[in-house]
Amino acid sequence: MLSLAEVERLAAGRGLLLRLKIRRWPGLWSLRVVAARPRGAGPPLLLGDMKGWALARPGGLHLDTLRVEGGFGVGPLIWAATFAWALEATPCRTSRLLAIRDGEQRHRRLVRYFGRLGFRPLREVGAGPADLPARLLWGGAGLLMEGGCAEGARRCEELLRKRRPAGLSPAAAAGSP
Repeated sequence: MLSLAEVERLAAGRGLLLRLKIRRWPGLWSLRVVAARPRGAGPPLLLGDMKGWALARPGGLHLDTLRVEGGFGVGPLIWAATFAWALEATPCRTSRLLAIRDGEQRHRRLVRYFGRLGFRPLREVGAGPADLPARLLWGGAGLLMEGGCAEGARRCEELLRKRRPAGLSPAAAAGSP
């Protein structure tokens, strides 16, 4: 499994900046992972980011926002960094997210995408009174999903190894010296 340092080296080998912004309070972390491409003297071009937070417990990683605008490899790098950080710096071993329902076709694509990362459906979050706390937490209706951080990291590593940039050796793609 890739360490966070290996994911950062892999991003650098692709000409990308990968940064984590972590804020910590007792028993709680906020997380933002950013992938960008340097642009000479100007500010880097943002290619994608993920936001979330973690409670100090095994099921405490909650992923809230994912935005990927870059080419292939940006999403798996962001996911790999998120999972590596959770496994290295927190007691979190599973993660939850909401596949938002803001259109059926988009929702199906999100569920399929998250499923490829190892997330499994937990329950629908709808408009009922019992769903109000989850809707407030996640910001909408959809399918609540859960996945193992180690499994997600393994799947991201497979994706990153399969499609490495031209000229990057398998060892370099894995972050090995």
